[in-house]
Amino acid sequence: MQTSRRAEYAEATRQAIIAASRELFVTKGYVKTTVNEIARTARVAPATVYAVGGGKQDLLRTVIQDGPASPVFDSLRAGIEAATEPGEVLRLVVRASREAFAAWADLMRVVTDTAPHEPAAAESLRVSRQIQRDCLAAAARRLESLGALRPTVDEATDVLYYYLGNASFFTLTGDNGWTLDGAEHWLLSALHKALL
Repeated sequence: MQTSRRAEYAEATRQAIIAASRELFVTKGYVKTTVNEIARTARVAPATVYAVGGGKQDLLRTVIQDGPASPVFDSLRAGIEAATEPGEVLRLVVRASREAFAAWADLMRVVTDTAPHEPAAAESLRVSRQIQRDCLAAAARRLESLGALRPTVDEATDVLYYYLGNASFFTLTGDNGWTLDGAEHWLLSALHKALL
């Protein structure tokens, strides 16, 4: 019983530190955020931030890995494997990419802008992109197994990433002013033409 409470408290502390890190990275930027501010926002001691999160650089990586890698892409992998129609695979992957973007665009903008100047941000961006590419590769392999893919799996993965990476969503919704619904509809149509 005591171990269970201790584990629950430790996980609650970890989640508070991760949430505080994300909030501050988004509102202040990665460079301007300090461990002391993260500790104050999470209501823990700075030493706890270091013990649990390993410092600002490790926290950025943890925020990224605990974010997009978690529910949206986990559920996408299961859906891809269960899909029996090529159109269903594309609908799932476009929807999951849209949901991940909607949930994480604010942080990914900070990471993308910071990456050229901060190795920790560049590494976090690399990790985030790899998580997404792995899911997109699974979709490409599933399309191939359904006999619906025109290009190779590697080429299809690249095409999927080109259309569904953060840069495309930033361009469509930010630069062009499209709604997420409009972007999702257009991306789905474009991928049908490009891949099937």
